[in-house]
Amino acid sequence: MSHGKVLQPVLKMKVDELFLCWLSQPATQLALKDCLRRIKDEEKVEIAGGNPGNGKNERFSNKNFNSKQCILEDTKLPLCLSPPQQLSSTLPLATPVSQRNPSHIRTRRSSGNRAIQTKKEETLPPSLSQNIPTFYFPRGCPKEKVNIDAVIAKIERTFSEFPKERATLEDMGKVAKACDCPLYWKGPLFYCAGGERTGYVSVHKFVAMWRKILQTCYDDAAKFVHLLMNPGCNYLVQEDFIPFLQDVVNSHPGLSFLKEASEFHSRYITTVIQRIFYTVNRSWSGKITCNELRKSNFLQNVALLEEEADINQLTEYFSYEHFYVIYCKFWELDTDHDLYIDQKDLARHNDHAISNRMIERIFSGAVTRGRKAQKDGKISYADFVWFLISEEDKKTPTSIEYWFRCMDLDGDGALSMYELEYFYEEQCQKLDNMAIEPLPFEDCLCQMLDLVKPQHEGKITLHDLKRCKLSNVFFDTFFNIEKYLDHEQKDQFMLRDGEGESQEISDWEKYAAEEYDILVAEEAATDQWNDGYEAELNAVDHQKANVLKYQMEKRPLFEMPSHLADVDLDEYDYEEDFE
Repeated sequence: MSHGKVLQPVLKMKVDELFLCWLSQPATQLALKDCLRRIKDEEKVEIAGGNPGNGKNERFSNKNFNSKQCILEDTKLPLCLSPPQQLSSTLPLATPVSQRNPSHIRTRRSSGNRAIQTKKEETLPPSLSQNIPTFYFPRGCPKEKVNIDAVIAKIERTFSEFPKERATLEDMGKVAKACDCPLYWKGPLFYCAGGERTGYVSVHKFVAMWRKILQTCYDDAAKFVHLLMNPGCNYLVQEDFIPFLQDVVNSHPGLSFLKEASEFHSRYITTVIQRIFYTVNRSWSGKITCNELRKSNFLQNVALLEEEADINQLTEYFSYEHFYVIYCKFWELDTDHDLYIDQKDLARHNDHAISNRMIERIFSGAVTRGRKAQKDGKISYADFVWFLISEEDKKTPTSIEYWFRCMDLDGDGALSMYELEYFYEEQCQKLDNMAIEPLPFEDCLCQMLDLVKPQHEGKITLHDLKRCKLSNVFFDTFFNIEKYLDHEQKDQFMLRDGEGESQEISDWEKYAAEEYDILVAEEAATDQWNDGYEAELNAVDHQKANVLKYQMEKRPLFEMPSHLADVDLDEYDYEEDFE
């Protein structure tokens, strides 16, 4: 493509998208299944009742005719109102049907009386596309008629309780309830109405904003995206979540101990944003659409913020304990504390358990978005969040995609035997250094193919690994020596017995809970200020003690590691986390 050439939209891609959307509708699937069932039943009846010697072609012709008639009868009802005999002439046209010019009507000569007869003009019904019910609702499917005026009147009554009918951020909780929204939508509501500029929101400005949303957005996902997105966009990027999460940090009772430790706000917010995109942004585009948000459980978790006072119970996105574990693990590797780590730093994770070849692939840009990985050979804390969650739970769709991208060296969408051997070679070298005889690659390959059961011989696709219930065993075999040995020590029958069991707690949640207990125990063992040495604490330790005080008031046995307070805030560039 020449420089400066503008990409043009492809109509076929949009048509395919609309067709797949229509095809995924429950009513469409039921109609198609019923057609197939009737076709199969008709075939069985004809085979059972027909003469095997005669009429074979007739049965075949009747079967095709009945099958087509079955499909037409089932599809014409929801698509158009035209009579059955006219259905064959109602195919969608590229341009509207125009009336023919009578002067150009073609005539034919009859062989009988040689009289000129005018061909009778048939009136064509409108094209099918004009009668197809709307099935594509990017902003949500409109439900029953919403009485917008009643909603606005309720909001106006709420604003009348405030001085000069102006609501501050602290007042927006009542306004959110008047809008029938979860409590923690108050921040997005406030900022979308322009409250950030003036410090308050007037009733007239808020009513105008909310009326527009009610008229254009028909479900919670569309409303939430509209509240957070930048003007002119129809998606959310990482920066869009910062004001919303900052309000959660400032007002949620489960995070009250962080009020006097503002230096950790940006770290916690960064962690939550990465977890949101890790789970919700299934397209890996860095842009969350309404459809992706609608398919996720994020908005349900936002609603639970109001009901759950303990933030650690919301383990999928907002858990402070999970942030605590991730940040401590990163801090151990970040020796110069610039909030970036290089390949040598990451290789030290879990006592060099991950192979160097896999570390190189992570820094190659296969799974990182920022420019640091390619330019300076470093990854940020945001990238480390993705790495650690993927490393400790290799059964989720995102983690499987993460490691598949790393192992797919040539980017052809499949893992070849060469690529598997490339990563297994280093595993064999590590086993030799540990005086353990490695399994020959051919034998290992047979085990892995038996484990995954790929659909196509000679290659393993992403779909194959997502179908496999033991994808963690597959990945650990090729690049994590510690977990590979753990799997080898377990009985293979025990592993397969666990395939059909539904996990109530994910591998990541188990890991985070265990590591949190270990970190708390280590801090308790080295805690000095609780043993009479408080007078020897320096200024930085006093700051840490204040954070610990809030944490211990909430959970007496839980404390924070002392090295967290040594962060050099001047060296932390928050915006680079989102590159």
